[in-house]
Amino acid sequence: MVSIDTFRKLALSLPHTTEEPHFEKTSFRINKKIFATLDEKENRACLMFDLVQQSVFSAYDKTIIYPVPNKWGQKGATYIELKKVRKDVLKDALEQAYNKVAIKTKPVKKK
Repeated sequence: MVSIDTFRKLALSLPHTTEEPHFEKTSFRINKKIFATLDEKENRACLMFDLVQQSVFSAYDKTIIYPVPNKWGQKGATYIELKKVRKDVLKDALEQAYNKVAIKTKPVKKK
């Protein structure tokens, strides 16, 4: 239910977010730290949660939001199927992933 463009706009609406390449995907970062990646080919995003956040969001619907099936998933990396997720759920998930990463980074220096 969410387009690639909508995902990008939501991610970039978060303060000081940058969009940068990350291998064959696009990453969204705060202070050079990735909080989300976008796989346009698979129409899927990957958000960096802690394990509690991952559990809460995965409980929504395991066919829409689910752990990455590898060691990254055991550390909180979580897939979101963009064609299936509601925009309000995605927005909340992006904000949670952003905040998790943002609090662990140095503040952006204002010019």
